Amino acid sequence: MKFIELRNVYKVYKNGVTAITNMNLEIKKGDFVFVIGPTACGKSTFIKMLYREERPTRGEVYVGGINVAKLKNNKVYKLRRKIGIVFQDYKLLPKLTAYENVAFVLESYGYKESEIKPKVLAALEQVGLKEKLRSFPDELSGGEQQRVCIARAIVNKPKVLVCDEPTGNLDPDTSKEIMNVIESINKELGTTIIMATHDRDIVNRMKKRVISIKNGVLVGDYEKGSYKVDESA
Repeated sequence: MKFIELRNVYKVYKNGVTAITNMNLEIKKGDFVFVIGPTACGKSTFIKMLYREERPTRGEVYVGGINVAKLKNNKVYKLRRKIGIVFQDYKLLPKLTAYENVAFVLESYGYKESEIKPKVLAALEQVGLKEKLRSFPDELSGGEQQRVCIARAIVNKPKVLVCDEPTGNLDPDTSKEIMNVIESINKELGTTIIMATHDRDIVNRMKKRVISIKNGVLVGDYEKGSYKVDESA
């Protein structure tokens, strides 16, 4: 069952730069997909179109049956409730504890405290941080901060988790730990994972589906790929 679909998508920015050219792609529910390619190849633009940070200039982008390209601005929040987003920089609120950083998302959605607590505890347990719920960001390691970000992204049980270079600021061992967490979310929760990355070791080790982009063009789509596909593109 396809969950994400791009049909003849083009993205041209106002400065004339073409970021995406005629992209056609399907991603099934529960897939784990790496998005690779050189700097400025269009990876981030592709990612941003999924959660409607950017609109395509032409073409259609469907996420969970919703045509994101035509979604009105006042309806974007409904889409983003279905999508968890993890960035390279942690974007945690420094004066809030790990628990409060994760709970903040649900509070903004209008959940009651009686609903929030079990959801937050479950998310922190999923990422292995149940013992750190009262810790502030500056009391956590980089890997632990990223785990809080992941917990925040999955606390509302999104259908898809979009990760933009989530291990970019982490050392190799911590990166492996974070990827183990993300893989467990994919396997145990059935969440569709889409991850843009430059980390060759992770891509080569995990043997997931690999989508390769070069100069805005989809040049490779491999079921159990490696980062080397980009070099031959």
